[in-house]
Amino acid sequence: MNELLVHVRLRAEQDIFMVRQLGREVAREVGMEAQDQTRVATALSEVARVLLSDGRSADVAFAIGRGRVPTLQVEMEHPMAGEETRLAPQLEIVGRLVDTLEVGDGGTGTVVRMSRRLPSGAPPLTPERMDDIRARLDAHVPGSPLDELAVQNQQLIAALNEVRAQRDDLARLNAELEETNRGVMALYNQLSEELEETNRGVVALYAELDEKSVQLRAASEAKSRFLANVSHELRAPVTAIIGLGRLLADESSDRLTDDQSRQVELIRSSATDLLTLVNDLLDLAKAEAGRIEPDLVDVDLRRMFGQLRGTLRPLATRPGVDFVVEEPGVAVMRTDEVLLAQVLRNLLTNAIKFTAEGSVRLSVTRVGDDAVFEVADTGAGIPPELHERIFEEFYQVPGLRALSGTGTGLGLPYARRLAGILGGAMRVSSAPGKGSTFTVSLPMGLP
Repeated sequence: MNELLVHVRLRAEQDIFMVRQLGREVAREVGMEAQDQTRVATALSEVARVLLSDGRSADVAFAIGRGRVPTLQVEMEHPMAGEETRLAPQLEIVGRLVDTLEVGDGGTGTVVRMSRRLPSGAPPLTPERMDDIRARLDAHVPGSPLDELAVQNQQLIAALNEVRAQRDDLARLNAELEETNRGVMALYNQLSEELEETNRGVVALYAELDEKSVQLRAASEAKSRFLANVSHELRAPVTAIIGLGRLLADESSDRLTDDQSRQVELIRSSATDLLTLVNDLLDLAKAEAGRIEPDLVDVDLRRMFGQLRGTLRPLATRPGVDFVVEEPGVAVMRTDEVLLAQVLRNLLTNAIKFTAEGSVRLSVTRVGDDAVFEVADTGAGIPPELHERIFEEFYQVPGLRALSGTGTGLGLPYARRLAGILGGAMRVSSAPGKGSTFTVSLPMGLP
């Protein structure tokens, strides 16, 4: 929607000076800068010169376009219709001075439409301001052609001064650029030499790293074989010790004294702890050697949570600790049921061992395409700087002792490896005195 500012009629070629002055005045009133005022005035004078060249008159209307971006709209109508083909080539250069230029049929003649965007910082064109502009334009008295020529000369001199200043700036910048280029070339040559030297060192380092990687891989394989062999060889005698201790303590055997019963029970307890350590070492060796392949099946988490609730509740015997296994927020997921149960069992057992009061809680929710398991306890907590170290083999937090049973420092590393085998990840959030929350994120594996 356009709002008319002023309308004039051009009757003779002398009116070209008048419309140029009026165009500059309108552009100034609506808030355009000096250069834009000159562009609008020049475009108007060029179009007027073409339209009045055949001796006919032309109507000129200035308006404000109220679009997304306010614009100054100029419409110049020539009484002769069908002139689009002739006028368009002559006005092609004018299109560079404005944002849009159209030549078309206005019904009663040929119409040339031009527009120029108003600057974003221009004062708002309120109805009151529009009325003031119209009043000033109506009272505008155009100067003589000599006055307009003087104004054009002033504008030309200002443009020449600006060009001269830009030329001087360009010469200065070229000199600075040339000096900078010399410095850059010198620096480039120096860096090239240093880079070449560094590359030779990197190549040598890579060769050494490759050699160390081979040695490390061989040492890791040897360690895994050692752990597997030792664990396998120890299981039989340790199991035998536990069995013999059970026979000695059996009521059908010869009755032992109280002191002998305590010693036999101590032997059985120590052998049981040793068997747990041996089994953990064997499991860890299998995981490190890549011998564990997940068997993906549809797992009913409600049934699994029920089994964990039943098997681990006897371990949570301290009266001040609530053992809570929440109803799973995920009914079914596709994963390895045995490995998942082992991960959750290790985390829950670990939480029960180190929680004196409060609660140990297991839950699962769905987040995107993942099932997120959380084992949260209100135990002593772990300092942030040790969050990664607790996943190292045999590492135990200094000053943190299990309240029941003994810790080997293998449960958490094994659980994290199993989580990785299942395609997921494990992280911990904990602070001293605020308990710990172990989070296991696993892919749902369902379409």
